[in-house]
Amino acid sequence: MSSSHRKLSGRIVIATHNPGKLAEMRELLAPYGVEAVSAGELSLGEPDETGETFQANARIKAVAAADAAQLPAFADDSGIVVHALDGAPGIYSARWAGPDKDFTAAMTRIERLLHERGATGPDKRG
Repeated sequence: MSSSHRKLSGRIVIATHNPGKLAEMRELLAPYGVEAVSAGELSLGEPDETGETFQANARIKAVAAADAAQLPAFADDSGIVVHALDGAPGIYSARWAGPDKDFTAAMTRIERLLHERGATGPDKRG
């Protein structure tokens, strides 16, 4: 760690509304004495994820949470990138799951598209 970084301590915001994600992050931070509170627990809004990469969207979420809560914040962004589908759904993975977050429906759609492209074997599914 360089001298330009400060040690993370005290209370921070995990920029998520996902209870599972919050539990993961709390477990990772617990040994360091960091109190993690979620954007959801603070009733913070969810910013529009307008970035073109996972990194950009994570930054948007973290900056929005930090600004709203006036606390340090961090976030992540993830999704499934299927090379046989030219990288789709990628940053749009959650959107493929719809407003009800039906990831089974999203995976069914992915499977259908893979079959349409003839990507049925493991060697064609990266």
